[in-house]
Amino acid sequence: MYGTVILPDVNCNYCRFDDKKIAPVINRGADAFSEIENNLKKATTEEEVVENLYILDRIIENGAKGAESLYPVLSKYNNATSPNIQTFLAGIYRKIKVPDAFGPLFAMLIRNSLNPPEASFDPNEEIGGAILDYLA
Repeated sequence: MYGTVILPDVNCNYCRFDDKKIAPVINRGADAFSEIENNLKKATTEEEVVENLYILDRIIENGAKGAESLYPVLSKYNNATSPNIQTFLAGIYRKIKVPDAFGPLFAMLIRNSLNPPEASFDPNEEIGGAILDYLA
């Protein structure tokens, strides 16, 4: 929606984003929440979801408050099997600590334990870290 997203592959185990194109959205901070919410509601590809989750994560990292209000749209992706989506969701949930996200994090971890995703990284590291942060 904003730029080019390159998903992880055998040569690179992380997503790459066009920071120049998404920086203006990130710089708007919490004012961009409604735009991100609309984008996540309309997203049809993994790249679109991951890009918006990345932007949201960066906005939260920059200190914006109120991201927990986006949980209803974020929860749409709680059952995603994509390790990329799971990793970004877990990172966001780790930061906003919405109580309702605790169960879905456990469900992700159990699903991934029973059916490990094929990825060049382990999403359970972020999911497990988020669960530990909830328990702390």
